[in-house]
Amino acid sequence: MIQVFPDQPPRRLVRLWWLIRDGMPSLGRYRRYAMVVLPSLIGVWLVVAAYLLFAPTSYTSNMTLILPGSGAGGSINLESIGQASAQTNSAFASSTLSPTENYKRLLMADVTLKRAAQIAEEGDDPLSTPAIRLVDQTNLIAVSMSGPTAQQAQARLEAVREAFLKGLENLREDEAAKREAADRDQIAELERKVQQTQRRLLEFQGDTGLATLDQFNQRINVLDGLHAKQRDTRSDLERERAAASRLAASLRVTPEEAGRAMVLKADPIFQSLLARYAAISVNHTESSATLGARHMTVAELDAEQNSLRASMVRRGQALTGLGAKTLLNFADLSVSEGRARMFESLVAADSASAGAAGALAEVDRQISHQTKEAHELVRQASALADLLRDHRVAEAVFSSALARLDTNKSDPFASYPLVQTLEQPSLPKKPSSPSALLAIAGGVATTLFIIMGFALLWVRQPIIRKILPKG
Repeated sequence: MIQVFPDQPPRRLVRLWWLIRDGMPSLGRYRRYAMVVLPSLIGVWLVVAAYLLFAPTSYTSNMTLILPGSGAGGSINLESIGQASAQTNSAFASSTLSPTENYKRLLMADVTLKRAAQIAEEGDDPLSTPAIRLVDQTNLIAVSMSGPTAQQAQARLEAVREAFLKGLENLREDEAAKREAADRDQIAELERKVQQTQRRLLEFQGDTGLATLDQFNQRINVLDGLHAKQRDTRSDLERERAAASRLAASLRVTPEEAGRAMVLKADPIFQSLLARYAAISVNHTESSATLGARHMTVAELDAEQNSLRASMVRRGQALTGLGAKTLLNFADLSVSEGRARMFESLVAADSASAGAAGALAEVDRQISHQTKEAHELVRQASALADLLRDHRVAEAVFSSALARLDTNKSDPFASYPLVQTLEQPSLPKKPSSPSALLAIAGGVATTLFIIMGFALLWVRQPIIRKILPKG
């Protein structure tokens, strides 16, 4: 017998013995527990055996889809027309939208599963929902599909993939068609604006005759050229007038008289009379100096001189209408070629002066006319510039819209990103269900839970006595 002193606490083995001794149940309790535990365990393993024996065989096919994460962009420059650019952001750029979640929902949609059933030739009822798993921190979508045979499971998953891709294609086509319809409405409106601006421009050009701003600049340059020509012509006029005035002062004749003298110079009869008159005058002078004024020879020469003078005056008056005194002043034309050339120069200078004066008058008239038109021309040029600008802007917007329509068509993955098949639907080599390992593991786990539960029921009374001792 083990003795326990009052001041010494009982050992652990002693306390364990007391627990077993005081907690040992009666034989009837063992029988009751056995009648409850054994049927439960038998039922669990019967269920496991029934699952392994009678559960239908199922195969699972797997595939993996991937979504590229980069965006795309492009730009088109049309010289003298406009520019169009298109930029597609990455599908994963937004923190609030996930294309993988959208595609997961599309894979599980009834329309996709119904189309997949039709592709797999399994009727019009939708296929069972595939198991979909989104791989964290990646753009991968793992899809699994079950079937009674390996080939059927693979065929079902392939049908789901085709139906999914067909659905994406339909969505992209529908989006493109709606966008194109909206763009074409906008382009039609822009085209109407271009036609309106062009019509206003053509009407203005037809009414005013001002077709381009270069034409306006040419007209302004014409006015500037007229001013320059006016200055040059005025300089020429002053030069010719000064030359004519100088010659007239030197010759002591007017330009009109010089011109008449040149007429006389050009007449052979007058020149013949003038030559004979000059010769008689020389003989008369010589004879008068030697013979005397009353000598017969001098008298004859004097009579002949008077006759020639009268004939010369009549001929000169007939040609020029000048008086006798003036005509006699031109008698030296036949004997002095230098003086004749000065008369010619005077006539030429006077003619050039008259020509310059006429040219200056015409230039002044043109300047006056162009100046009057300049104000109206400036107003027309301003209106033309506005119309040209409006037309060019309308054309640029229209051309950019056309180019943008083409660039939008070049990227069909803007709203629905590109998806690629990383792993094709696999052909399973062994069934995925029923799984003997999982069934046995489940049976073992259930057996342990049952035993642990009844064990806790077995030792409940000693535990309760320890917690609540009698007072």
